[in-house]
Amino acid sequence: MFLGAELHEGPVVSWAQPSDLWFSCSAIGSHRTWKHMASIASSMGFKQSVCDQSFYVHHISKFWAYLFAMSKVLELGDTVFIVLRKQKLIFLHWYHHIATLIYAWYAYKEMVPGGGWFTVMNFSVHTFMYSYYSVRAAGFRVPRYIAMTITVSQILQMLIALIVNVLLVFWMEDKVCPVTWSNISISFLMYFSYLVLFCNFFFKAYLTGTQKSKGE
Repeated sequence: MFLGAELHEGPVVSWAQPSDLWFSCSAIGSHRTWKHMASIASSMGFKQSVCDQSFYVHHISKFWAYLFAMSKVLELGDTVFIVLRKQKLIFLHWYHHIATLIYAWYAYKEMVPGGGWFTVMNFSVHTFMYSYYSVRAAGFRVPRYIAMTITVSQILQMLIALIVNVLLVFWMEDKVCPVTWSNISISFLMYFSYLVLFCNFFFKAYLTGTQKSKGE
């Protein structure tokens, strides 16, 4: 899901119900997946929590792993929202959604190590983000710094994902970490491209705009 200033201006369209639904799903998913990952990390260590593939088959987390992959199809509906709001469809928006959809399905099929933490981070950021959308859809004005904070949280998500990929390179030869160069390469390139694009968006949407406003 993409959040930016471009998505929050223009004709008013009520997204209260879909935003509330996505917030609820993200919040529950975040809680359930965090519980599973934290349990592994506390009992077996962080390395095992990254390398372990039980996230995809555990009786609790496997449902949320599947739902996460399937939800990426529905998130493409954001494109429809932008069209209805007569907003410009920027490259970051559609690229982010399509690439994430493809990778989520790939990671689920291959049971890619690290996927548990990628899912947890995404659910967590989306919980914060959809609560923002719900509040705005209800007609409340939200301070600009909240949108900035959400974008920063997305940038941090990309940075952490890249760090996880670097760790996987060092752990690749370990028998408990069944990861391949293809797994790492695809994930690293995707998250690196996201990092560049989100940083560029943040600079243009918030920093450049602020500087121009002060200059005027």
